[in-house]
Amino acid sequence: MADVQSPATVEINDAVFCAHLKEVCTECNYDGREENDSFYGLDPVDRDPIEAPAVTTNKDGVYQCKKHGSAACNLCFNWKKQITRAMTAAKKAGRK
Repeated sequence: MADVQSPATVEINDAVFCAHLKEVCTECNYDGREENDSFYGLDPVDRDPIEAPAVTTNKDGVYQCKKHGSAACNLCFNWKKQITRAMTAAKKAGRK
């Protein structure tokens, strides 16, 4: 039986992305939309992926937004709002 490796993931303020900081990545065959949707109590739909802003890591290895230097930045890491907007757009476009 062949070994199937899961892509490496990173967590940025409760949202999960691949090592390339993408929610959906063709390079490593990763799709974290369902996991992120369910974390926020939302039903998964075929929506566009959310995007991580420019980030750096602090001395503890925790991702923080580059713009504000905060690991808990509500402006840059407002994932639930971004996901909800993407879901609304998908529903308007007829995707479920």
